[in-house]
Amino acid sequence: MTKAPVSSPKRSLGVGRLLIVFYAVFAVSSTARASFQIITKFEQAPLAYSLSLVSALVYILATVSLAKAGKSWRQVALASVVFELAGVATVGTLSFLAPELFAHQSVWSGFGSGYGYIPLVLPILGLLWIRKTKREI
Repeated sequence: MTKAPVSSPKRSLGVGRLLIVFYAVFAVSSTARASFQIITKFEQAPLAYSLSLVSALVYILATVSLAKAGKSWRQVALASVVFELAGVATVGTLSFLAPELFAHQSVWSGFGSGYGYIPLVLPILGLLWIRKTKREI
């Protein structure tokens, strides 16, 4: 007896798919940027470049967890997106209060100003989407 194929979750369609695509783009771009910075000039700004790597890992985790179905993946998505928002808020605030720590920008410096503030908006949209799709799980 074969099982019927499981339909894809609604959150991976339409707006959800667009959100996942944005996360994937940020995952790839921030991973590439952080890798280059760490390999070529880590000693110039170890804090900023380490934070860029952390943000890249968070974007990867958020991308995967937002795309997957199930209660456990939803919890991982929620945790990663909350961590992302806290990181953007903390690093954004510190980059203004203690700019000497961020002589070289990270993805989250200036609340993501180097990326058109998308790093600030993306986790808010992610949280809204997670909340909206809660009933689908």
